[in-house]
Amino acid sequence: MKHHCIPIPSRLFAVFFALAFTANAWAHPVPDLPVRSHFATDGNAEIRIEVDPRGFSDNPEALNYFQKATIESLSPEKVKEMKDTADVFVSQRLRFFFDPIGEVKPKITWEFKKLGDGGIPFETDDKGLLKGDETVLVGSWKTQVISGMTGYRIEALPLTPGKMGAPLSVMFVNFIGGKQVERYGVLYPGEMSFTLDLTEQGISPKSGGRTEGSVGVKATPGDWLTLFGSEIKRGFGHVVPTGLDHILFVLGVFLMTRKWKPLVLQISTFTVAHTLTLWLASAGYVKLPRNIVDPLIAASIVVVALENVLFKNYTHWRLLIVFGFGLIHGLGFAGAMATRLDSNSSLVIGLLGINLGVEFGQLTVIALALILTGYIRDSEKYRKFVVVPGSLAIAALGVWWFIERISSR
Repeated sequence: MKHHCIPIPSRLFAVFFALAFTANAWAHPVPDLPVRSHFATDGNAEIRIEVDPRGFSDNPEALNYFQKATIESLSPEKVKEMKDTADVFVSQRLRFFFDPIGEVKPKITWEFKKLGDGGIPFETDDKGLLKGDETVLVGSWKTQVISGMTGYRIEALPLTPGKMGAPLSVMFVNFIGGKQVERYGVLYPGEMSFTLDLTEQGISPKSGGRTEGSVGVKATPGDWLTLFGSEIKRGFGHVVPTGLDHILFVLGVFLMTRKWKPLVLQISTFTVAHTLTLWLASAGYVKLPRNIVDPLIAASIVVVALENVLFKNYTHWRLLIVFGFGLIHGLGFAGAMATRLDSNSSLVIGLLGINLGVEFGQLTVIALALILTGYIRDSEKYRKFVVVPGSLAIAALGVWWFIERISSR
């Protein structure tokens, strides 16, 4: 006697759908932690640290970005509390070193500023009110290079039990005389940065300044290889496991067809599109607020998923849709990964690594989907038990996110 049961993939989609609604923890990724140093040739220095206050929470991605109106409504006591929390947050995640002195304890002054601008204060309108959208705390530590000081480095501390927030990678970026150092670092918990050699630039109050010559640390092939590997890891991590909205979009693309040629065409088109906008955003040519990008990403999930239900067969028109939404997803990656760089060399190496990591993440999602559904040979059963219910579940979650993200603007 035959037993008619729901295929395993449909049950998995049902479980995934139920978990996803309770896992808004992945809906709003927290940007990486940029640490930017600015060294003047006369020895003056400023270290800036950009902290998303949501990172103070044990479940930060479940929270919306802090908006300017929210910050304006806070009492002075609450503002002070958040700044004190930022001090603790940084002390639990970062250590600062000036060689040969050793570890130094920064005295940080905190201000609320625009997300992603690396320390540029909010603009104000004619009434003196803040203009802008998402806010972060930017810490400024002003110090000075003294005689005999040879190098500057930082350490990303391991996340031991009791420390606040989720794991974040740290961006170690440096500027000398207003120009970005060619070499930068991506640090994970427990890693030490390279040492920025201050003597190469003659940075010291007694040097009288120095403007000629190359700026910054020239990267060796080994440095580029290390950076490339770190960026691959970073790109992969922003898809699997934290990029649920990007995972759902890729699954929506997959559910249209399992034939290799249209599947490769769609994934390649998506990759080209998000690579383009990620590069443009990282180079500073394109900027779109998160409160516009995030709802559009949610809408893209809905459109792609519903198209799977409404249209049974793949056509090349699908590539235009995938390309258009890929452009939006690229802006999403740029916002989450805080990639803004000025050095052409580091920008190229970094973006190649990030995009390769993202591509590996996408291919991992596709490979798992193929493994889970590969045993269903009958196309009608596959559509009935996998494509339709899976697409409807993805579309429903996309609608949920769209409403939630629009309402939080």
